[in-house]
Amino acid sequence: MARDLNQAERAALFLFALGEDRAASVLKHMEPKEVQVIGFAMARLADISPVMVDDVLEEIIIAIKNLTSLGIDSDGYIQKVLIDALGKEKAKDIIERIFASSGGKGIDQLKCMDALSISDLVRLEHPQIGAIILSLLGSAKAAEVMLRLPKNVRSDLLVRIATLQGIQPAALRELDDIMEKQLSGSETDKATTHGGIDVAANILNFMDNAASNSVLASISESNADLALKIQDKMFVFEDLASLSASNMQTVLREIPTGTLLLALRGASEELKEKIYSNMSRRAAEILRDDLEASPPAKLAEVEGAQKDILGRVKQLADSGEIQLGSDSDEFI
Repeated sequence: MARDLNQAERAALFLFALGEDRAASVLKHMEPKEVQVIGFAMARLADISPVMVDDVLEEIIIAIKNLTSLGIDSDGYIQKVLIDALGKEKAKDIIERIFASSGGKGIDQLKCMDALSISDLVRLEHPQIGAIILSLLGSAKAAEVMLRLPKNVRSDLLVRIATLQGIQPAALRELDDIMEKQLSGSETDKATTHGGIDVAANILNFMDNAASNSVLASISESNADLALKIQDKMFVFEDLASLSASNMQTVLREIPTGTLLLALRGASEELKEKIYSNMSRRAAEILRDDLEASPPAKLAEVEGAQKDILGRVKQLADSGEIQLGSDSDEFI
């Protein structure tokens, strides 16, 4: 991961991303000793992933945005540098993530609030504003907020989240100003990518089964096609059986045995066998024996353990450490 790199290695990674010509233009303005240090770092770098490049670029751009004494239009400068270095298409996602993640004080304050306080705020806002707020929170926290809202408003909010076509920077800045005033943006050419079916599905993933099923059923009554699209994007516990062998092994290394033991009480035999097959023979035998000997558990506890595992799986997928796909995705 990029966070494990030192400063010289980060600089080396950045130069790799710029390409030979632009990297040479940068190096010619540096002292020989600095060039030597970065050159050694470039020679040592191995297994560079796209996620590492994105992380380093975001760090650099956010640092540039904070240097207001430069006296330049930092937003425009950042976009031009990234597009020139990486090309328009490749730079687009990075630009959107940078500007979205460096929101203003109001949105930052909102993200620090507890779920109950946010639910009170959402309840009083126009539903479209509420949907935007939820889409900014992250799936786990948005699910907590949803569970504290009246049942009759959950499905409406989720439909609005699923059908968001992005948030215009001007609207995001206006929301930030409103939140800052109530609780105490930088502009790109395109809308940021908050909202959408993926966000709606992830929020449901973090809600308990009864609540998520209730919301989906309510949406289906008025918009069956949208409900089906959301359901297709949901990644539920049984979908772990579709992970490739290498990805499953990565997941198992991250899950405490007690959590796995509890979660498997509600799992299918197919998923259990998939997990056993990706453990050592002895570890699989112990897990089988423990599962057979374990006492009954409450459904809520089992579902809670499954949600914890799904949350970790999503973190691994977001960081690029695993891919959510089937065995057919394996390289041979």
